[in-house]
Amino acid sequence: MKITKPKRLLLALGIAVPASLVAAGLLSYQPLSAPLELRLSVPEATDFSSVAAEGEMQDLEPADFVYTIEPGDTLSTIFELLGVPQKHMYQVLESDVSILALDTLKPGDQLAFWLNGGALSKLELIFSPAHQVVFSRVGDETFEYHENLVEGEWKEELIAGEINGSFYVAAKSAGLNALEVQRISNLLQDKINFRRDLRAGDLFQVVRAEQFVNGEPTGNSRLEGLRIINRARELTAFMFDGHYYDLNGESLARAFMRYPTERKFRLSSHFNPNRKHPVTGRVRPHNGTDFATPIGTPILATGDGVVTRVQNHPYAGLYIVIEHGQKYRTRYLHLSKSLVSKGQTVSRGQKIALSGNSGRSTGAHLHYELHISGRPVDAMRAPIPVAEAVGDKDRVAFNELRNRILAQMEES
Repeated sequence: MKITKPKRLLLALGIAVPASLVAAGLLSYQPLSAPLELRLSVPEATDFSSVAAEGEMQDLEPADFVYTIEPGDTLSTIFELLGVPQKHMYQVLESDVSILALDTLKPGDQLAFWLNGGALSKLELIFSPAHQVVFSRVGDETFEYHENLVEGEWKEELIAGEINGSFYVAAKSAGLNALEVQRISNLLQDKINFRRDLRAGDLFQVVRAEQFVNGEPTGNSRLEGLRIINRARELTAFMFDGHYYDLNGESLARAFMRYPTERKFRLSSHFNPNRKHPVTGRVRPHNGTDFATPIGTPILATGDGVVTRVQNHPYAGLYIVIEHGQKYRTRYLHLSKSLVSKGQTVSRGQKIALSGNSGRSTGAHLHYELHISGRPVDAMRAPIPVAEAVGDKDRVAFNELRNRILAQMEES
């Protein structure tokens, strides 16, 4: 998606802005930092297009308004500014419970609004040229969503540095971000203690790939390979088919757990992309597995990872999201209490929360989701990491990838 610089919309539109716009929002609970009308824009008809998927025809109908998120904004106040009824916001939120995209909005992201007589007909979340989510009205009170993911082009770069203090400080200084440093630490936690074992003069090298769509960076990156030279030994990791392996092709990941609880509970609802919702009666995707857990049941992380979200949602309730490397993500919904915080590293089997009945549900239960490469899958049937070495049929391909990355490192 390409969005050119749109015209500025000032008070000339005649939109009445209330003196106080602070409301119970969903993007942030902080007060607005600047007048909303100064960050609202009207796109040029020929400049705005919505990409349904890579290579498909574009919808050339321009949005009525495009809004850029800034710190302190809330969803409620943005809808209020445009005069869109709050009930339409909650209709979108009801659809969003299946994807929880609205909770990921951050400063710099954009919201595109299509209005029909003051009523919301379509809302597009623009995260980057590679990722958009579109909510389209399909009934008087119902929206459906469609997620657009574009693969784009991935360009590799080598990041290297010398450790003269903490690995975190050295890696950040070399150009890695905090999440990437966490991923490395989590990946090699069984091989080295980053606080005690590293010495001044130790070296590290990381091959990072960054994503581009139509030549524009999306902000997404992945770690293709890394090497830490620690005195007389080398620690290596190479990403192959979504998993990380050492120099000899041995897996660096601990096996996943199939169930997020200490014992198996009755499955009250299975993964079903066409399930009829028990409360609303509407057909909505059920992107997870529901376990009939009593309130207060300990919930366990099903794999090693980093907590990326601990949030409340009006329909999902209190929920936690954990990223497990570059390929896997898990979600835990309707919790009563979180025992972890955003940014925390967790291990497989670690207690992360207590189950509950928060949000909208028909009774106490845990809703558990497994996502692979950004897509929800049936956690009870999908293939999960089992900490195996590279198989014989993939050995040649792995060796070629490993040797190519090592060659990049040797050239530095």
